[in-house]
Amino acid sequence: MALLDALARTAHQAGASDLHLEPGLAPVLRVGGSLRSQGSPVAAAALRAEARRLLPGERWEAFLQRRSADLSRTLGGVRCRLNIFQSARGLGFAVRLLAPFTATLASLNLHPELASLAQLRHGLVLVSGPTGSGKSSTVAALVDEINRSAPRHILTLEQPIEHVLRPRRALIRQREVGRDTPTFAQGLLDALREDPDVIVVGEMRHPETIRLTLNAAETGHLVFTTLHSATVGEALARIVSAFAPEAQPGITAQLSDSLQAVLCQQLVPWPSLGIRVPELAVLRASDPVRVAVRQGAFHKLPSMMQTGGADGQWTRDRYRRWLAAQERFFVPRIGAGEPLPPDPEAAAPGAPAPAPPLAAPAPVGARRPAPAPPRPGRSTTGGVVELDGFDEDLGSILKDL
Repeated sequence: MALLDALARTAHQAGASDLHLEPGLAPVLRVGGSLRSQGSPVAAAALRAEARRLLPGERWEAFLQRRSADLSRTLGGVRCRLNIFQSARGLGFAVRLLAPFTATLASLNLHPELASLAQLRHGLVLVSGPTGSGKSSTVAALVDEINRSAPRHILTLEQPIEHVLRPRRALIRQREVGRDTPTFAQGLLDALREDPDVIVVGEMRHPETIRLTLNAAETGHLVFTTLHSATVGEALARIVSAFAPEAQPGITAQLSDSLQAVLCQQLVPWPSLGIRVPELAVLRASDPVRVAVRQGAFHKLPSMMQTGGADGQWTRDRYRRWLAAQERFFVPRIGAGEPLPPDPEAAAPGAPAPAPPLAAPAPVGARRPAPAPPRPGRSTTGGVVELDGFDEDLGSILKDL
């Protein structure tokens, strides 16, 4: 087994969310939000060989020019997002180990009320938070809600693809920036000619990407995207401040018209279960919120969230109280090395992504996980469709037959 595959499997068995590799240092794992070293130092030559293996041909030449590369792979049966970069010691790796289960609102321990965001027909839903706070997983859970409930065309632009999405009722196309399209901006220009209902933009980093994302949300598409920020107000302020002062009034007007919701989340430890759960602040675009956004008065948003519970606003304190009142959580089993979906780059062109495995049961002694809400599900054996006790749409059953 290759070095990275073995290290990724070891990190997964230890319950780590991240694996950091630096020449001459022992591997560093992030477990429960804390860092710890484990094992023997890794040689620079070994890390360079792994980078060459993962970045063949032109991708290696591009790495030498840029000194960094983003990609996703399945390593040792574990789905990972990797950043390879040049550091003072040599080539380093930052590896994010992705969850070994399908991202849903229930499996992420998110409030079920967030499912209403998947029912929107147009506008912008922004998921913000610091690095490593689960933003991409939350977006994947919202997309999963659409995928299970509505026949809509979903197009994602990601760098790299983290969650492999299996079409159910929706048509899903996933494009990786750098492989399937050169930039987010080009992918968004293409998307407007590809008849999507829902567009997922992995991250808004540059003014042109932000402008095109707002245009897409303004022209009848439902757009999910992510941004790094610590608060709801900061997320919106960052969007506006990315533009020159003379352009900002137009951007605030666009943002006011297209905004549907802002989620700002962080992961907080839940010691009784040994897991971390998302803690959110949620801003819904009520009429007063739209006026404040149009005026650029982002400092008014916290007080509106305090008094706007009836409009669907959630402060962190209110959300924290909801979490404290929950008796059951989803707790994934750690340490069994359950494989994740295969790397989409390794799949045959045009082949559908395989279904991710079901989540394993909670460890003995933990509180029982919250049961997922009933979802359509069936299997076909010998031409017989088995409904497994779930409600099912007659049209979709006949389509399968």
